[in-house]
Amino acid sequence: MNKTDNPADPFKKALTEATRALADEAELNVTFSADPSGVAGDTMRLPQISRRMGRDEIIQARGTADALAMRLRHHDPSTHAKYAPAGPMAREIFDAVETARVEALGARAMPGALSNIDAKMGAEAEKRGYAQVKQPADVPLSVAAGYLLREAATGRKLPPAAAHVADLWRPFVSQQAGHVLDAARETLPDQAAFARLARQMIEDLGYGDQLGEDPDAEPEDDASEEAEPDPEAGDNQARDQDESEDSESSPERSQERTQDERQAQVSMDDSSEEEFSEDAEMADSEMPEELPPPVSDASADYKVFTQAYDEEIRAEDLAEPAELERLRAYLDKQLEPLRGAVSRLANKLQRRLQAQQNRSWEFDKEEGVLDAGRLARVVANPTTPLSFKVEKDTEFRDTVVTLLIDNSGSMRGRPISIAAICADVLARTLERSQVKVEILGFTTRAWKGGQSREQWLKENRPATPGRLNDLRHIIYKGADAPWRRVRPNLGLMMKEGLLKENIDGEALEWAHRRLVKRPEARKILMVISDGAPVDDSTLSVNPANYLEKHLRDVIAMVEKRRQVELLAIGIGHDVTRYYERAVTITDAEQLGGAMTEQLAGLFESDPRQRARAMGRQAMRRNG
Repeated sequence: MNKTDNPADPFKKALTEATRALADEAELNVTFSADPSGVAGDTMRLPQISRRMGRDEIIQARGTADALAMRLRHHDPSTHAKYAPAGPMAREIFDAVETARVEALGARAMPGALSNIDAKMGAEAEKRGYAQVKQPADVPLSVAAGYLLREAATGRKLPPAAAHVADLWRPFVSQQAGHVLDAARETLPDQAAFARLARQMIEDLGYGDQLGEDPDAEPEDDASEEAEPDPEAGDNQARDQDESEDSESSPERSQERTQDERQAQVSMDDSSEEEFSEDAEMADSEMPEELPPPVSDASADYKVFTQAYDEEIRAEDLAEPAELERLRAYLDKQLEPLRGAVSRLANKLQRRLQAQQNRSWEFDKEEGVLDAGRLARVVANPTTPLSFKVEKDTEFRDTVVTLLIDNSGSMRGRPISIAAICADVLARTLERSQVKVEILGFTTRAWKGGQSREQWLKENRPATPGRLNDLRHIIYKGADAPWRRVRPNLGLMMKEGLLKENIDGEALEWAHRRLVKRPEARKILMVISDGAPVDDSTLSVNPANYLEKHLRDVIAMVEKRRQVELLAIGIGHDVTRYYERAVTITDAEQLGGAMTEQLAGLFESDPRQRARAMGRQAMRRNG
């Protein structure tokens, strides 16, 4: 073999040919790359294979190739798009069960290919820590639904880590949608029938509000036209008679008749302009595709007058770099007296996180720390191998934490300063433990309604307009952004005029939507607020509890779906009446300790330790 030859080339060639055969695409171009795997046009991109061809690399490449090939062969993108739900969680479940369908269908002819996919799936589940999860909420429902449907459709056992997830979710899914799992095997070859079954499953699981319009439903307008016999009955009979005569006449006469009909129709339309206008308005009001999408997934009753002036913006776009640096320096100066206390809290959290990560040993190693239990054997025979131990790092499963900070005017001064510095310290501390952190803020663009209210006034003040202010949702730190790059952004909270009013429900729903799109296995959302939602413009023209009711609806939705672990800290405001897991502090200077205890309690691996942590929080809340 030439020294320049890659030992992995024969394997790549064989895998390429097998993939083309499985996909039934003789001209398929297969490449191996470090970029994410997938199919684009006539090119399939698979994971890179190194010269050493490790076992994990081979499993990943084979499983990925077989999965993508089966999707090419058995999946119709147009059918999938037709039945795909509109909402994010419903779409995740729909995609997951469709993946299970194509792989189960392909396995009927080639069970060996499914074995490769099982190996890949098992390795990925182990990597994500699914074997160690304790609660169903620790794994997205979409992942579990895909596992359970795959198991039902193939009759094969799942890999251990995936089977553990399926067992956790099985009671809930079987109770809500067991009949769908039973029927799945019979509908595998018909993608449209399976898609309808999948939509039924999504509705049974509690996400029917995210399905959108039924793609198989007949247009209402057509049905209503067919049901109206009176004014046009004579015309229809005459038209039938004309058609009968035209069948015996020439194409020229047929064309002339069609032109005459069109002219007559135009004349009729011109003579009944007002009636046509009224009918058009009625038809427009009945066309679902022209209606705006629901503003809130949590409440169909919640309305927004206009979203035209709402804003989702990065902190660096709200101030120049020099101003951000100046504000950050001001923040550091304001909190200099608290630096020692905050640092102690950070160190405490760091130690508790590390204690969770380094808690086990691997024995019978040929090097490492001498194992005292093997000491006698070593004394008897110093050359005895396997007498050492190595400390094993048990890393946290993929985790992301979002800090959602109230940027309302009532937080001005000490509360917002402490919230900013605590968010800063927690971001640094958690990133050292490989936990990603996102920091978000919410307020409004204006006092007393802004441009939304101005438009409402111009439109003669429609009754009960819903939310009547311009939202401003701020991204201080994205989950994938390193802390050192965005450190100045937190100084923006010190900017004069930034903090205005707070509409908590929509902000919480926004943060939740961002989190559920993340790939991490565990998602935590911490809300820091000092009061109930307040917006004078909205509350002056809607019921007094309008914003508070929507906040409760959003919290109920988040806690019911269990995709995200939700907790809250109220500063001088009892948030326990809203959130199931919450703590209230009376002074902003207690914020650092409360945040640390809350997060440390979540990361306790021992349920007894977690119970003690929650007990300490309850005592602190009641005392």
